[in-house]
Amino acid sequence: MVWTGTWVAERLGVELIGDEALPDLLGLALRRNPKRAHLLVSSVLGKHVPQRPSVVYGSGLDLGRRVRALLGDEEAARSVVLGYAETATALGHAVADGLGLAPYLHSTRRPVAGVARAGGFEESHSHATSHLLLPEDPKLLAGDGPLVLVDDEFSTGNTVLNTVRALHERYPRDRYVVVALVDMRSAADLGRLDAFAAEIGARVDLISGAAGTVRLPDGVLEKGQALVAEHERANAPGAVSAPGPTTARGGHEHARVALDWPEGLPDGGRHGFTPDQRHRLETALPAMAARITEALGGGAAGTERGATAGARSASGVEAQPGPSAGGPRVLVLGFEELMYAPLRLGTALEEAGHDVRYSTTTRSPVLAVDDPGYAIRTRLVFPAHDDPADGPGERYAYNVAGAGFDAVVLVVDSTADTPALHAPDGLLAQLATHIPRVVLAVVPSYTPTAEGIGVAGVTGVTGAPRLTEAAEATEVTEVTEAIEATTEAVEAPERSSMLPEPLRGPAFSSYAPEEVGWLLQDLSDVELEAPTEEREEAIQSGGAHYAESLPVEYQPSDRYQELFHAALETSAARIARAVGTVTETVLAERERPGHSPVLVSLARAGTPVGVLMRRWAQARHGLDLPHYAVSIVRGRGIDANALRWLAAHHDPADVVFVDGWTGKGAITRELADAIKEFEAAEGVTGFDPEIVVLADPGSCVRTYGTREDFLIPSACLNSTVSGLISRTVLRADLVGPNDFHGGKFYRELAGVDVSRDFLDAVAARFEEVGAAVDADVKELLAADRTPTWEGWAAVERISEEYGIHDVNLVKPGVGETTRVLLRRVPWKILAKRGADADLAHVRLLAEQRGVPVEEVDELPYSCVGLIHPQYTRGATGADGKAVVSQ
Repeated sequence: MVWTGTWVAERLGVELIGDEALPDLLGLALRRNPKRAHLLVSSVLGKHVPQRPSVVYGSGLDLGRRVRALLGDEEAARSVVLGYAETATALGHAVADGLGLAPYLHSTRRPVAGVARAGGFEESHSHATSHLLLPEDPKLLAGDGPLVLVDDEFSTGNTVLNTVRALHERYPRDRYVVVALVDMRSAADLGRLDAFAAEIGARVDLISGAAGTVRLPDGVLEKGQALVAEHERANAPGAVSAPGPTTARGGHEHARVALDWPEGLPDGGRHGFTPDQRHRLETALPAMAARITEALGGGAAGTERGATAGARSASGVEAQPGPSAGGPRVLVLGFEELMYAPLRLGTALEEAGHDVRYSTTTRSPVLAVDDPGYAIRTRLVFPAHDDPADGPGERYAYNVAGAGFDAVVLVVDSTADTPALHAPDGLLAQLATHIPRVVLAVVPSYTPTAEGIGVAGVTGVTGAPRLTEAAEATEVTEVTEAIEATTEAVEAPERSSMLPEPLRGPAFSSYAPEEVGWLLQDLSDVELEAPTEEREEAIQSGGAHYAESLPVEYQPSDRYQELFHAALETSAARIARAVGTVTETVLAERERPGHSPVLVSLARAGTPVGVLMRRWAQARHGLDLPHYAVSIVRGRGIDANALRWLAAHHDPADVVFVDGWTGKGAITRELADAIKEFEAAEGVTGFDPEIVVLADPGSCVRTYGTREDFLIPSACLNSTVSGLISRTVLRADLVGPNDFHGGKFYRELAGVDVSRDFLDAVAARFEEVGAAVDADVKELLAADRTPTWEGWAAVERISEEYGIHDVNLVKPGVGETTRVLLRRVPWKILAKRGADADLAHVRLLAEQRGVPVEEVDELPYSCVGLIHPQYTRGATGADGKAVVSQ
């Protein structure tokens, strides 16, 4: 039989090295992912490749028994098993079943209203990264017994280390056991687990089914991406590459089976699952399998087998005779994280004598190639049907079409039994096109209640029936309050563990999810905008703080938009050179052995620069730098909760703060003061308070791309060039002491969004400026870059010369002047004589707002914006009421 990694290996030079069993356990495929092009496809996981349920379940059971033998019964009874969404939820369940004595919890990407988070973490290489931990019993993870972490593949170890680091800070324990179907660490990663264990002072064991590594040649990511693009161009979007004849059917009829799922039994481990609940499930399985058999129509499916028996298998799994050779071939298809319930239904059908395979749908986009030496032969594409928190998107079912199945039993939870599932382009219709008989089985989604959460004593993970739709609306507030009260009583004091995971696109911002995580809370549904003059008057009277409201989003005229695009065309290479220079300087001075910089941009002006720096590091060095955006408000400092989150997830010494440009250096000073105050209060050290910027015309920082004051087109617009995100908001009734600062996502402006246009235009010039960047960096690293603060001196002089007597009303530089014109009450503009090339948009805005432009000689900036004192006395003064929010 041909190894299902042959196709990729031959074209990309990828090698699988290790145990003899590896080729039987793993195949290779390609996916569209900016971090890792290849995908290890397990033949025993039950995710992408249909496999016998007994094989899938048995693989996990065997690993669980090995864990029990390692720990001994006494320690096994004190342990907790934690699995990873989405691929390892059933594997973790099976390991817990093999262990036999421990409760189980799996991470989830589905927030559940009313259930408090017990933490979260990032999976750096995944298509969707953020994981939530939502145990029904807040004390489930709070014990000091061993924690058993289960994933399908142990590759770099990043996911496990992120998890352990986050949980160990909150719930320290002496022992961890890592379990995986395959251990695929590289030689460079082999020592990380031991070093990490020594760092936290705990024992960490590793158990795997097989071990090896993947040898990747240079340039494999780019070659893989090009190969994916080539094959996707050759196929129509959403096409199914199903070989051989299929049984097309008119209509989308399907049978629905009433499982009679045990009342109050969780549908899986999203909120916890105990050995007692496993026993309840196993007792009920034979009767549920009998109901499915009846819904399949007994011999009816078998009579249709002639229509598909001649179709060759495209699943990569041999169509071997099952226990009932010649009978109907049945696929039990699970749904994303809902893997365990369909797996156990599949094992029950198999034990009843059916020829069964099992797999599940997935979020992960993988290229399908109809070749025996490729692990993903076909794919079905359909819309998400469970109203996911991160917004609508495509979902996939692999190796289902053309695989010779006579019937499919689709198992979903009730949350996913939506009109989208039953739509003409939905999953049921897709299945009906390729498989003669479709049966839908719906498991009730488990929603913890106050009783289940253990409000009256927190006694453990107890079952509770799902609220009816009528009762759910009435009870949700009481349930939420009970959860919060219970969690407050038992949670550890580390607030960072309770902070939510970063917001990401497309649910928040128009940037791709991997390009930036926003450490903000979403205030998109709150009315915060007010006319500029009203805001200034309210601030002047002392009745409001600048950060408590937002200016109305200025939408430029067609003429102004044309100026933006013209400026972008002429300055893209100049910006690319500055991006390369600042990024290479950061890498030269901040990168340490075993550590890479963590980019933290000051939202929002710094965020496009952070994304571009991340793109440069990836394009030039293959580095995948984390990037987050945080809020800083002058007079109130940086978001302390964001700093707590960063300190909990990364080494503070790796954090590099990024902004777009400097004016007179107010934010530079604000950040330094805020970091000093935070570290003194929290006992956390290591943050470098210096900002790195694209342009430093004020000579306020050491690390910059240029000190020229030129037009950065991202300063020309507001949210429409910044991922459709507002300025940040800090208001007491909206932002509590343990909340991130707020921000709005202007989804309604998507039609005029140029955020990605800006990024792509600059990134397209990276290659051509490479040589110039190398020369600039060499010169900068040898130069004295000590800040002179000459910009501050110029601002002080201008403030006195024009009778303003308040430096905070003087906004120097092209970027700050543009802001004055876009969202403040401008008085006049000072333009450096001869600087017209960078000031066309400034002159146009000034003309539209009736603001005079005064030509000035010997100005250290290209221009300076002066805010009108009539509206701003006290609004931006040195008394702390002022705000400069990016």
